[in-house]
Amino acid sequence: MSTSAAAANSTAPTLAIPRTLRGQKALVTGANSGIGRAVAIALGEAGADVMVNYVTGDEAAEEVVAAIRAYGVNASAYKADVSSEEQVAGMFRETIARFGTLDILVNNAGLQRDSSFQAMTLAQWHTVLNVNLTGQFLCAQQAIREFLRRGVVPEVSCAAGKIICMSSVHQEIPWAGHANYATSKGGIKLLMESMAQEMAPHRIRINAIAPGAIRTPINTSAWSTPEAYKSLMTLVPYGRIGEPEDIARAAVWLASDLSDYVVGTTLFVDGGMTLYPGFATGG
Repeated sequence: MSTSAAAANSTAPTLAIPRTLRGQKALVTGANSGIGRAVAIALGEAGADVMVNYVTGDEAAEEVVAAIRAYGVNASAYKADVSSEEQVAGMFRETIARFGTLDILVNNAGLQRDSSFQAMTLAQWHTVLNVNLTGQFLCAQQAIREFLRRGVVPEVSCAAGKIICMSSVHQEIPWAGHANYATSKGGIKLLMESMAQEMAPHRIRINAIAPGAIRTPINTSAWSTPEAYKSLMTLVPYGRIGEPEDIARAAVWLASDLSDYVVGTTLFVDGGMTLYPGFATGG
């Protein structure tokens, strides 16, 4: 692919988001940058009031809040480490105090601490698992308690509550040099499915999104030069990098009643990366 062709195929289409979440209350973790930022703003555009969770970057979080409020809905920022049970409990208390209840949780907060396996420290292992996996457990548990307490409010949603767990193509694709990250994402898959199985009878819908290569600060080196972009595209049959807005639109759909019969599913938003394009010519 030429540099000009790469540029032509590098962005997602700009599409208006319908107000399918009007009157609902949402919390998005890790929402002051990247995918979380785009999801939080899209939920606001769709009509939801949004709590913007973050752990560093006060100014960036307030910019996201302002962008959400521009759609005529309420938004606030709350600083909390999702791997801390105490801080997560405080965040949910504040969210429910401000909004009255919670309808949608997007479990997005995540990080990487990359290392060859033999050199990986226990601290690197624990940091990634604590945030990426235990953080999703703690937040989902708090959200489910509120969903069970309140139950279904038909004029708001068909479901008592919706949780979207942000996973990765690496819940399926092994990733050398990132054993802690891939393990956390594999854990999210079965955590999501186990929660979905248990909570579906209570009309609580739990699903996941597995992004592929997305243009975010966490992976700048993979797309920031023409050479890197060309190399990345060998892994993406669709021929362009994903944008945070690609994930955001999927999240709005999964959070809305348009997907009411979707339960315990991982939606891969990856331009075909999980099709193993290396085998397209016979391997």
